[in-house]
Amino acid sequence: MATARQELASETPPHVNATEQVPDCLVWDLGPREYLPSLELQRNVVQKRKSSEVPDCLLFVEYPHTITLGRGGKAEHLLAAPSELKSRSVTYCETDRGGDITYHGPGQMIAYPVLDLKNLHRDIDWYLRSLEECTIDTLVDFGVCSERVSGATGVWVGDEKIAAIGIRTSQWVTSHGIALNVHTDLDYFDLIVPCGLRSRGVTSLSRIQGSRAPRLHEVQSRFILHFGRIFDRSMHETAPVLD
Repeated sequence: MATARQELASETPPHVNATEQVPDCLVWDLGPREYLPSLELQRNVVQKRKSSEVPDCLLFVEYPHTITLGRGGKAEHLLAAPSELKSRSVTYCETDRGGDITYHGPGQMIAYPVLDLKNLHRDIDWYLRSLEECTIDTLVDFGVCSERVSGATGVWVGDEKIAAIGIRTSQWVTSHGIALNVHTDLDYFDLIVPCGLRSRGVTSLSRIQGSRAPRLHEVQSRFILHFGRIFDRSMHETAPVLD
């Protein structure tokens, strides 16, 4: 397994010239939301980014217990019957991101970048590896060593996935993104085959660190810092204005 820095060393494009202004990126914390209304809001931001009504954006959201199936997913990777989902208050949604099936819920850091890659780097693989790097560097800040696994998008601690990544691009504008398990109740992953990988488990910062695990907003703050550095963006935390 190669480290993130080794893999990105030859991929990262040149930084913005020192004489040029670093492009802005707005950071919007949407707070707790249901999945489908959040998805509609995200699509609205994507359309505004395509028309240059807004700069690049980084959205954060926290969902109630939700299972989503991506475009490349298999329905049989949902292991629970509808009755069990209902009894555990879990919403199931098919969605338009890439990837397979995953779980979202309270205590998970969900980050949705809306970036125009035409103004950055027209390379989906580079974009995915850069999202992984943001996550890996964030975890380092809290004393957790993580890595990539060849052929399996996401971030891993040993054989257990700590962050899932599923994205969509339209006219080179990105949506969807990363789900990092911070204080996530991992029992809900028993309802699915996480990301379609039967031979691997899942973990979280709280499982690794116990009571020493950082709070969600602390993880979010470090992710913002690394995101701005890796994508050469000037990050501005503001109140969301696109409801």
